[in-house]
Amino acid sequence: MKMKKTLLFLTSFLFLSSLLLAQMPGQEPMGRQRMRENINRLRLLRMTEVLELTEEQTAKIFPASYQIEKEKIDIIKTLNREIRELKALLGGANPKEEEIAAKVKTVKELRTNLLEKDQEFEILLEKNLTEIQKAKYVIFSIEFYRNLGEKLNRAKVMSKEKREF
Repeated sequence: MKMKKTLLFLTSFLFLSSLLLAQMPGQEPMGRQRMRENINRLRLLRMTEVLELTEEQTAKIFPASYQIEKEKIDIIKTLNREIRELKALLGGANPKEEEIAAKVKTVKELRTNLLEKDQEFEILLEKNLTEIQKAKYVIFSIEFYRNLGEKLNRAKVMSKEKREF
């Protein structure tokens, strides 16, 4: 158990360090897709520890999670493209309402598709977790993203302070 915690700490530290270094001046920023993949890996590792997943559960959940995340990345790419096109339409001299309405509809559909992918993962967990694990997951999912946001904000502040010196 102590080895697991040490490994998890090191993984978390390396992940957050790479995020910080990726945002430093003179460095190429880490691609959003790569960052998203790293966050998903970290989330799965933490989830495995917190929920105490069995090997059987892990064998079912991990591959499905990776597939769902891959599909979400594709949806996000399309969504971003559609939003850029919508902005271009709105920025044009004489925007046509029919074209704008079609883009808005597409954007809404893509956002719905993203929510459906999240729901697909929730259903997968529902089928493969015990009741105690389900309860732990609810708490874990809330705390994970809150803690990640706090750590990223601290890293940004530290990075900004370093640049000011």
